[in-house]
Amino acid sequence: MKIAIVNGPNLNLLGHRQPDIYGKVTFEDYLKVLQELFSGFTFTLFQSNREGELVDLIQSAEGKYDGIVLNAGAFTHTSVAIADAVASVSLPVIEVHISNILAREAFRQRSLLAKVCRGTITGFGMDGYRLAVEALRVISGKGNKPEE
Repeated sequence: MKIAIVNGPNLNLLGHRQPDIYGKVTFEDYLKVLQELFSGFTFTLFQSNREGELVDLIQSAEGKYDGIVLNAGAFTHTSVAIADAVASVSLPVIEVHISNILAREAFRQRSLLAKVCRGTITGFGMDGYRLAVEALRVISGKGNKPEE
């Protein structure tokens, strides 16, 4: 499977930014874990602090990837443009949040993406990305184990 992992604003600071909320692991280090767990999968990591770049990547994913794991960061709560981009592609998109957004500030408790994503995983730390990959594997019917 080919999976695009799309991270939004400030997620380039994982491992350093608010480690009490987001942990101490960088995404580059966690990506190595995903590659070991899902050795037959191809992951492409994309991170941007710019809304339009995220929209462009989502729109161009059709035909290149089997699914998208999307952590839009703060754009989750504000971006109609990203929600429209997700709605415009036919491949499955799993929304991920490292922290439990429903247990945080009121403005973070609303996701404009949830209605257009196949599912949402929130509050499991970096392991949410693994769970999202598992969900995409199940949706695609690519076997019951990561190595299949």
